[in-house]
Amino acid sequence: MNALVAAAKKEGKLNVITLPSNWANYGTIMKDFTAKYGIKISDANPEGSSANELTAIKTDKGLSSEPDVVDVGGSYAATGKADGYWAPYEVSTWSDIPAAGKDPSGSFYADYGGYVAIGYDTTKIKNPPTTFKSLLTGQYKNEVAIDGNPNQTGSAFAAVYAAALSNGGSLTNIAPGVSYFENLKKAGNFTTVEGTPATVESGQTPILIWWDYLLASEVQTADKNFKIVIPSDGLYAGYYYQAVSAYAPDPAAARLWEEYLYSTEGQNLFLEGATRPIELSTLVSGGTVNKAAYAALPAVPGNSTPLPATIAQQATAGTVVAQQWTNVTG
Repeated sequence: MNALVAAAKKEGKLNVITLPSNWANYGTIMKDFTAKYGIKISDANPEGSSANELTAIKTDKGLSSEPDVVDVGGSYAATGKADGYWAPYEVSTWSDIPAAGKDPSGSFYADYGGYVAIGYDTTKIKNPPTTFKSLLTGQYKNEVAIDGNPNQTGSAFAAVYAAALSNGGSLTNIAPGVSYFENLKKAGNFTTVEGTPATVESGQTPILIWWDYLLASEVQTADKNFKIVIPSDGLYAGYYYQAVSAYAPDPAAARLWEEYLYSTEGQNLFLEGATRPIELSTLVSGGTVNKAAYAALPAVPGNSTPLPATIAQQATAGTVVAQQWTNVTG
């Protein structure tokens, strides 16, 4: 670590991409990393998508602005590995990352996750939705949104997965999720407007299906009338993944960043962003968890914790959504 810190400080900078400051507590994480190591962070396209990250890795190759690291959805992590974009690297806490949450070669590994949830403004929605079924049958004309195109955005893709589970689908069959949104649009309830905190606040999309931690950190903090429900009929958990670029202009800083994220300090900072860090069980069993942040996590229906889709399942599901999503958008 001493050698890595010295090399990273010599590089003096780190290029990240698509990390909004209020997403998973990244604003604080980046600030604290810079304060600890004196390494300046450049965050390109903060409001971008996982697809934008892969595009940047490809098009910026050889530039000093090339992203050093990425934070992407599972299917994009797998695509990046297949395309040779990632440099394998195992952080010092590698053994604390569950086997299901990491690529055996060290090419990518889960960092934080959560549950797909339904968020709504109680001042605009008088009949509270609690399930995917209620969104389909309730009077929510043009009020239900997801945060973009599921072919480009991991969180929107997860919403389709959750809808599939609520309608007879499975982790190996996402097609019922596409059909659900098609029927939701036919019912007049689904809008293809990209849901954001701003569209919720304006009333354009008063119901937003998104990750529970983003609804909490990006919407609920600004709208005290906003409520978050994890639907019992579509319980879907998912993670985002870290990877080091094979073309990183700052390779030492990239690896030091990963060490920081997977340290007790970094994992608790993710937890403070209302996410469930991948090493949460280790934090709890070791007594190093931030107890207040842990207690503040949204309640999950039932007694079991669902397993996230595997990378292979996500890749297959991504192909299905790519082929069928035009049935929703027209």
